[in-house]
Amino acid sequence: MSMIETVSDVNNTFLARREIVCSLKGVAGKLKKLDAADMVSKQFKLDGKIVIPISMKNHSGKPEITATFYVYDSEELAKKQVNPVIFTRLEKAKAKAAPPAEEKKEEAAA
Repeated sequence: MSMIETVSDVNNTFLARREIVCSLKGVAGKLKKLDAADMVSKQFKLDGKIVIPISMKNHSGKPEITATFYVYDSEELAKKQVNPVIFTRLEKAKAKAAPPAEEKKEEAAA
């Protein structure tokens, strides 16, 4: 799979969040934001916390991505601080990934 290398890991006490910047090697062009958030949550053992992918930048000539994630304890705090457009994009991505699984279940039940 890929290798996650931590560039910086800062606890921002003023905004009550953890800011993680990672370098994801070998996955450029193949990784989606939701998958990256899952990988980071497993790597740093962030179960029960809200991991929001803020930016993912590909490097030209290398199969490497530099990604920034914000980790919040509560979703309410995250929605107050993060741009609402990011949440709508994440919801669209979740909805896009979910319907094929639901349709298969409905077809199997019929």
